[in-house]
Amino acid sequence: MEHASTSFLPSILLFLGAAVIAVPLFKRIGLGAILGYLVAGVAIGPSGFALFTDTGSIQHIGELGIVLLLFVIGLELQVSRLLAMRRDIFGLGALQLVACALVLGAIAKASGLSLPGAAITGISLALSATAIALQVLNERGELQAPYGQRSFAVLLFQDISVVPILALVPLFAMESAPAHASGSGLATAATMIGAIGAVVLVGRYLLNPFFRILASTGAREVMTAAALLLVLGTALLMQQAGMSMALGAFLAGVLLAESNFRHELEADIEPFRGLLLGLFFMSVGMAIDGALVLRSWPLLLAFALGLAVIKSALVAAVFRLTGSPAFDAMRAGVILSPAGEFAFVLIPLGAASGFLAAGQSDFIRALAAFTMLIGPVAAAAMERALKRIEPPAPTIDENFDGAHGKVLVVGFGRFGQVVSQILRTSGVETTIIDKDVEMIDVATRFGSKVYFGDGARLDVLRAAGAADARVICVAIDDRADAVKIVEMVKAEFPLTEVFARAYDRQHVLALLDAGVDFHMRETFESALSLGRFTLEALGVDNQEAEEIIEDVRDRDARRIVAQQQGGIYAGIDLITSKRLMKPEPLERPDSVGIRLNNDAIRAAEKVKEGEKAG
Repeated sequence: MEHASTSFLPSILLFLGAAVIAVPLFKRIGLGAILGYLVAGVAIGPSGFALFTDTGSIQHIGELGIVLLLFVIGLELQVSRLLAMRRDIFGLGALQLVACALVLGAIAKASGLSLPGAAITGISLALSATAIALQVLNERGELQAPYGQRSFAVLLFQDISVVPILALVPLFAMESAPAHASGSGLATAATMIGAIGAVVLVGRYLLNPFFRILASTGAREVMTAAALLLVLGTALLMQQAGMSMALGAFLAGVLLAESNFRHELEADIEPFRGLLLGLFFMSVGMAIDGALVLRSWPLLLAFALGLAVIKSALVAAVFRLTGSPAFDAMRAGVILSPAGEFAFVLIPLGAASGFLAAGQSDFIRALAAFTMLIGPVAAAAMERALKRIEPPAPTIDENFDGAHGKVLVVGFGRFGQVVSQILRTSGVETTIIDKDVEMIDVATRFGSKVYFGDGARLDVLRAAGAADARVICVAIDDRADAVKIVEMVKAEFPLTEVFARAYDRQHVLALLDAGVDFHMRETFESALSLGRFTLEALGVDNQEAEEIIEDVRDRDARRIVAQQQGGIYAGIDLITSKRLMKPEPLERPDSVGIRLNNDAIRAAEKVKEGEKAG
């Protein structure tokens, strides 16, 4: 009995060991974590050392990683974000996917595949590797660059489009079924529509109250369990209705995108998503036919190079056609050229639906893996080539001559402008940097000197005089970059104090973990001031109102300390606790008091002092 209960441990240790060895190695040589997982899977699978042979069961578990990935993508699809990027998402993204799918599908059809098989192949290879593209952009620090934002929009559209594609493939399979099965096909379609309707109704009316009840208990592990229950439950419902599990998880994420619990759910799901997604890629590596790769690697490599060239050219043409500069278009083309994660979902789905033969499916999956292998290398080579021939930017240089003030302000938005005004009014030498060219132009018209520079880069901070500054004020609205700046400053300039603007409580906790010396939530003090004036308008005297505000401020600080140690739900009792108020009179006063302003109060006090002196 003891042996049965521990028999799963060797498999877990095997997967963890393979990942721990392969992933850091591949990231160190610049090939990315995904390729590390793929190669680790090949190494321990039947085509490698055959340490694990039951690839089918582990692939089913690994598919949960794709399910959780779709849930997180759904969480990110807030209506406001979609509207802000709608032109690039639904214009550029759709044009890229259609153009690449048509060209690659036509090539697959000419290679001998059936029309449905060529369509599945063209769509699968037209999708791009989100993880690889974002990794390259993050490493370059160009995710916020124009071509980085447009590349992200394309990836976002691809992730959205996967959902209907996953739903349509089984429907096309039913359409190609014998005529006598049409009745059952209609029943299946009705079941699918009913399942989607049930998920939408539950998500619209029940999920927020449900999570509100769980949050009130303060048990963080219950929230994590509820998040997994939600994702896996909707995934299972969709699977029972004849659709993909990923579709159910995506719908659950979209329904919670505007929820108050969105960030907490994403944080709870993230560790499971990362591990299971890694397990999925390892299972894909185990399923790759090693004999096929050894036998056909020259052909696979030639096809992968040809695919990368064709797809890069198509993507660059689409970017150029929609307004991107030539060099940005070429960068985006190479970054988006590797086949995406969902190719390893769509290709097996096409094989299971009868559109692809087993040998064709194996070859296309190996081809997708090869494109992932050469993608990061091609992106690095292209970047080196472009830097040699690309003319320097004609606009603003990162020139920091004379930028050595006692205070360095990073960010000149609505928050940084007020901070800078206070410092300059007091005569403090202040250096201000911002990476928004339009904001710098506006500041110049109003007589303010703002230097161009990305504060998330260490070399920019050095050039702007961070080593000589006594205080660095981080006033940017990008939460991740703010935490990154604090970490860099504390590591490189430990004697410099760092004050930072915080977006919310979770951002405060992240900044504290990074070592920030002082933080201020951007709306906290203004909300306290408004609350104080509201109390005074209701007849509460100045001293009482000040005591109430100080009590709220004190409890908020104590709650932050509790959350540092116990998580986001710690110290929840400090929110609802009430301060003992002075007893109200039982009878309504004959006359209503009039609240005096500060000048009137001082004048009244002088009159009283004069009467006493007289």
